[in-house]
Amino acid sequence: MTGILVLNKPKGFTSFDAVAAVRKICSEKKCGHTGTLDPMATGVLPLLLGGATRFGEILPDHDKTYIAKLKLGIRTDTLDITGKVLSKENVKTGLSAFLETAEQFKGKTEQMPPMYSAVSVNGQRLYKLARQGIEVERPTREVTVYSLDVISSDENSGEYEIRVSCSSGTYIRSLISDIGDKLGCGAVMTELNRVKANSFTIEESVTIEDLKAAKELNEIKRFLIPVDSALKAYKSVTVTQAQATRFLNGGALDTARLTDCKDKCLYRVYSPDGHFLGVGSNTDGLSLNIKKILTER
Repeated sequence: MTGILVLNKPKGFTSFDAVAAVRKICSEKKCGHTGTLDPMATGVLPLLLGGATRFGEILPDHDKTYIAKLKLGIRTDTLDITGKVLSKENVKTGLSAFLETAEQFKGKTEQMPPMYSAVSVNGQRLYKLARQGIEVERPTREVTVYSLDVISSDENSGEYEIRVSCSSGTYIRSLISDIGDKLGCGAVMTELNRVKANSFTIEESVTIEDLKAAKELNEIKRFLIPVDSALKAYKSVTVTQAQATRFLNGGALDTARLTDCKDKCLYRVYSPDGHFLGVGSNTDGLSLNIKKILTER
């Protein structure tokens, strides 16, 4: 079973839990996800099954979109509502101040990952250190917030709902906490739903319950998305049957014998009958070499 499954991860599941559940339902040993979601988060978690697992590192679109809820006036150790409360303050700010402050976090910015995260520092996962009460220095990293819009607000309770489109590696918890600190009252994330990841949307997603029902009808494959659908940012090239055999056996293809394969970039490679074979790399403008193939050689 090879393809991409866009799972709507349920609340309370780790990303590993989700992978394990899908692996069992689909009876497919090879299964991996393209981006971690916290247990309290829900939404789009693209899963790569079978031969698709080889293409995770070259998926061209890693941007994400989230809908999050937050509450001003609270700080916790996890930066979300599930953590230990560190402080509570009266909220004296309104929507206009929130919008003005949030605007400052759009574009490229430096963000420090939270201690309760899967980021590794000196070979140790931060969340494991945090559980021991250990806090370490961690380097900031550049992230990009493409848009940040307020969907709804309640100035009396200090509760807001926002929609954020951002680059991979952006922690929405940290973004919300930073906005709260800038406002001087603190803030925590109370809900998080990822509605887009790797170009896949929540509308394309399926639930674990959907998969279980499909398994009873032997129809799981209808939920699988072809691997090459996630690689459309790359140009395509169709090869002859002899070239397809050579490509799958690891041989380089002479670009002079290929149509529209002169640019130095990655290409989706197809057989004469339109079957996706894998991704080729043309680094010198002269030859097309295997980058990733869909099947084992």
